[in-house]
Amino acid sequence: MKKFKPNDEGFYGAYGGAFVPEMLYPNVKQLQEEYQKIIDSPDFKKEFDLLLQDYVGRPSPLYFSKNLSKKYAAQVYLKREDLNHTGAHKINNTIGQILLAKRLGKKRIIAETGAGQHGVATATVCALMGMECKVFMGEIDMERQKPNVDRMRLLGTKVVPAKSGSKTLKDATNEAIREWINNPVDVHYIIGSVVGPHPYPDMVAQFQSVISAEMKKQLLEKTGSDAPDYIVACLGGGSNAMGAFYHYIDNPKTKLIAVEAAGKGVDTTETAASIALGRKGIIHGSKTYLIQTDDGQIVEPYSISAGLDYPGIGPVHAYLHDSGKAEIVNATDMEALAAGFELSQLEGIIPALESAHALAHLSKMKLKSTDVVVVNLSGRGDKDMQIYQKFLKQ
Repeated sequence: MKKFKPNDEGFYGAYGGAFVPEMLYPNVKQLQEEYQKIIDSPDFKKEFDLLLQDYVGRPSPLYFSKNLSKKYAAQVYLKREDLNHTGAHKINNTIGQILLAKRLGKKRIIAETGAGQHGVATATVCALMGMECKVFMGEIDMERQKPNVDRMRLLGTKVVPAKSGSKTLKDATNEAIREWINNPVDVHYIIGSVVGPHPYPDMVAQFQSVISAEMKKQLLEKTGSDAPDYIVACLGGGSNAMGAFYHYIDNPKTKLIAVEAAGKGVDTTETAASIALGRKGIIHGSKTYLIQTDDGQIVEPYSISAGLDYPGIGPVHAYLHDSGKAEIVNATDMEALAAGFELSQLEGIIPALESAHALAHLSKMKLKSTDVVVVNLSGRGDKDMQIYQKFLKQ
C-alpha cells in the first residue's frame, strides 16, 4: 500500500515543515536525509519487527466488547494498546527511534513526556540498549503521574522537572528542545508524538502505523472485512490516532474520528481543544493549529488527562481536519471520567484517561446495529488511579 507521506519539505498541505534554530539545523537535516533509508533497510525492519513481537508483545489484541456493543447497539471493538509492554502505544515509536539513533551514532537520548507513558517507554528502550537517558516532565505532571516518574527513575533515567509556564507537556517540550540545542551532536531527541519539525511527524507515524496494519488483518479475520465503519481515537499530539488511522486514510468506507480534550468545556479558558479553538501558528518546529491569543501568544492548555494537555496538534491531523479526511470532535473531563468508569465496570478494563476521551464519543454517535466501530485503547489506567480515586463513590 502507498505510504501516506508529506512532501519533500515535510508539509501535509499547509501544515508541517521544519522551523528550527540554526544550531539544530544540521541535526534535523541529518535526520531528514537518513531516516527513510534506515527505516526501509532490511536489517532495521528485522530488528524492529522482532522487538515488537518478542519484547512489546505484539500484535496487540482486537477485542470484541460484548457489553459496550450491547449498550451502544453496534459492533464495538477495542484495539488493546494498553496490553503492550509499558502499558501504552508509546513503545512502538521509542523502539523505532532508539534503533534509528544507534544507526546514526548517537550516544545519549532525551525526551519529553506529559502523562509519563512516553517517558517510561523511552526509559525502557534506553535501559534495553544501554544508552544514557534524560526525560523532561512538567512539575505538575510529575505530581499527578508520580508512579510513572518512579518507573523512569527505576529504569535508570534522569527525570528533569520543567518549572516554567503551566509546568506541563508544552513546557517539558520547550526544555527538551533547549537541551538539544546545547548538545546537538551526540544527542538524539525521541519526540513522543506526530509533532515537531520534519521528519518527526512522518517518522513517528510510520512507527505507529503497526496499529492499523494489525487492525486490518484482525478485522478481516473477525468480521470478513478489513475496513470498519468507524475508527475512534483520542487526540493530543496525535500519535495513537495516527497509528490507528494510517492505513485507512484513503479508504472511503471508514470514517476517522479524533477526540480532543475539551477540559472543563470549549467555552471556558480551561481546555486543550486545539481544533475547536485554535488558529494556524508555529509550535515546536512545525506549522499547525494551536490555541493562542490575538497577538500570537500560546494559551496554557488544560485537561484532566496529562497526555492530552497540549496547546496544539500534529500537523498531519491539521491536514486531515482541513481536507475532511477525519472528523475532530472533543470530550470534557467529566465525559471522559464517565467513560472510564463505564469501561471499567462493564468490561473489567481500566483505561487511561487519554483513551477514555475516545470512549466518551461512543455515546454521541448515531450507530446502526451492523456498524463496526474500533476504539483505539491507547493506554491502561494504572497511572491515573490517583485521579480516578477522587471520583469513586464510597
